[in-house]
Amino acid sequence: MATDSRRKADTARGAKTGRSPWKEQARSYFDHHRKVAKDSARRLWKTPVGTGMTWTVMGVALALPVALLLLLTSLQGVSAGWESSARVTAYLQLEVPLEDARGLVDEIRTDSRISDIELVDREQALAEFRANSGLEDALDYLEENPLPHTLLITPDERSRSATGVEALVTFVRGLEGVERVQVDLGWLQRLNAMTDLLARAVWALAILLAAAVILVIGNTVRLAIESRRDEILVAKLVGGTDAFVRRPFLYTGAWYGLGGGVVAWILLQLSLWWLSGPIERLAGLYRSDFTLVGLGLDGVLALIIVAMLLGWLGAWVAVKRHLDDIEPGDIAGG
Repeated sequence: MATDSRRKADTARGAKTGRSPWKEQARSYFDHHRKVAKDSARRLWKTPVGTGMTWTVMGVALALPVALLLLLTSLQGVSAGWESSARVTAYLQLEVPLEDARGLVDEIRTDSRISDIELVDREQALAEFRANSGLEDALDYLEENPLPHTLLITPDERSRSATGVEALVTFVRGLEGVERVQVDLGWLQRLNAMTDLLARAVWALAILLAAAVILVIGNTVRLAIESRRDEILVAKLVGGTDAFVRRPFLYTGAWYGLGGGVVAWILLQLSLWWLSGPIERLAGLYRSDFTLVGLGLDGVLALIIVAMLLGWLGAWVAVKRHLDDIEPGDIAGG
């Protein structure tokens, strides 16, 4: 507790052993941190029920926004795949001859936003429709072919987005001889708008739950401060600095955060395991490769680090608020 006398003793010890004083001070500093961290962890293990409840509350509060963010990441990955396979279909006017349609293909192919273009002439389109529709007899009564020449346009990889495809559609629609341009991106744009809105809502929820975690840890540490009030008073009487007194509680908050992060990871893994089967069956019915994206190693480390920072911050807030109220003069007053 008497930090000045300890530093003098370390300096004298360093002079006897031939070590530099700053090395002795650094070693003493880190030894004290290690002892304080171990003592804080041991105190938590002495109250397993309360510690487990705090860890569980933190785990649920951390797992909920992370799970929603993982779901949004999976949806955005699927929508990006749909965007990459988007193809523009341009229907030409019926009176456009085949030679003009081929010239139009050559004109469109020169655009850098086009990866590939295919011309389906009227006769080929009618033959495919006859083969696939099952209406051969009805088609025999037609006096002329009602289908136009069709251009199947594949955008370049740089243009395979909702904005890029929309600009390409505007370009193709303005060409002479093009009657109608079709691309089914309206629902995809609505999906992207919904995911953007949900992403903002999830981040807002994450901020609120992070604040709740800080408050929970702060209240828990406040109770620990009150239970060790006499110990804090004695430490201040013998010359302990605020940093010295504050250190055990900050480590307590960090341990709470570590446990909460581990619980959150366990909850995420259990949820992923529980939902993966039904989601795979549902995706199979729609012939989709949609799967839930889990946390990788980097994500797990980030989750635990964020949880420890939140625990440390909650402890710091509690200590900053209540430690100043505990002064050695309180002993005389008591």
